[in-house]
Amino acid sequence: MVGTVLRSEDLPVAERFAWWREMTAQALTPTEITSDHADDFRARFRLLDLGAAQVSVLSYPSLRSRRTPALVRRSDPELYHLALTLSGRQSISRCRSDASVGVGDLLLYDSSHPTDASAFPDGGDSGNGGGGGGAVEGIVVNVPRTAVPLPAAKVDGLLGVPLPGDSGMGGLLAQFLVRLASEADACRPQDVIRLGGVTVDLITAFLAHHADTEGSVPPESHRQALLTGIHSFIEHNLGDPQLTPGAVAAFHHISVRYLHRLFQGQGVTVGAWIRHRRLEGCRRDLADPRLADRPIGFLAARWGFVHASEFTRAFRRAYGIPPSTYRQDRARHRGARH
Repeated sequence: MVGTVLRSEDLPVAERFAWWREMTAQALTPTEITSDHADDFRARFRLLDLGAAQVSVLSYPSLRSRRTPALVRRSDPELYHLALTLSGRQSISRCRSDASVGVGDLLLYDSSHPTDASAFPDGGDSGNGGGGGGAVEGIVVNVPRTAVPLPAAKVDGLLGVPLPGDSGMGGLLAQFLVRLASEADACRPQDVIRLGGVTVDLITAFLAHHADTEGSVPPESHRQALLTGIHSFIEHNLGDPQLTPGAVAAFHHISVRYLHRLFQGQGVTVGAWIRHRRLEGCRRDLADPRLADRPIGFLAARWGFVHASEFTRAFRRAYGIPPSTYRQDRARHRGARH
C-alpha cells in the first residue's frame, strides 16, 4: 500500500478531536480548529507521500479552521495547498476577500498568509463551522512553493479564488487526483517518485493556464501534462473501435509522429497501450460476477474489440489462457472462497 490510512473511530471518543488537530497540523499546516462535533469527531485521513508532493484524502464533519497571523509567524513551511472538494462545501476568507467552493471546485491557498475557512456537508449549516450531519470529503495536495516554476506574484493572484475542476486543465487535474486517490494501492513503491513529479507538473500547468503564464512552464511539464491528458482521453474512449493513434493525435492537435515520441519514454507504442488498457477492462469484466451472464463477445465489444477471434488471440497472448478459461477459473476461485 502506498500511503497511510488513519481513522478516528480507532481511538477512544474523548481523544478523537485532539488527534485530528494534531494530525492535520503535522500533515497539512498548523491551524486552530473548532467543531460542533468535537465531542465525537468521526473522520478519516489518508496521506500519500509522493516525494515532490503530499496528497491528503480527507473525510470529516463540519468544522472551522483558522490559520492566524501568529501561527504564520511561528512557522511557515512555504507550501501551496490545492484542494479539490468531493462532497460538501467550503468557504475561505483571506486578505479581506471571501470565496465559497462546492463539489468539483479547486481552490489554491498557502501557508504564508492568514486564512479563516469553514467546511460543512451538503445540507449543513454554513455559518460558524456548521452543525449539519454528514461528511465533507476532499483531496488536498501540498506542494512546496519552490517546486512551482512560475512567477510567485502571478500564482499568488490565484490564492483564494475558486477554480473550475470540471473542464479543461482543471478537469484533467481533478480526474488525475481522484484516480490517484482510488488506485494508489495498486502502485509499486518505485512508482511513487514518478507520480510525485507528474502531480507537480499537472499542478504547474493548471496554475500557469489560469495565471496566464503558460510561457513560463518548463517544456517537460508541458509534455507531462499533455501525456496525462492523452491517457485520460484514451481511458474514456476505449470502447470506440475507431480509437487509433491517428484519432488520439488529431484530438490533441499534434502529429502522430510526436504522439509516438511522447510514448517512447514509456517503453510502449500507442497502439500497444490502447490494446493493453482494453484487455485490462475485459479482464475485469470477465472476473465480475455481475456480468457472468453476458457473452464474452459482448464484453469484448464493450472495450472496442470488433472481432471475437482477434480478442481471443490478444487475450491469450497477454494472459496465457483463453478468456473463457479465465472466466471459469475466476468463478471457481470465488466459489472456493465461499
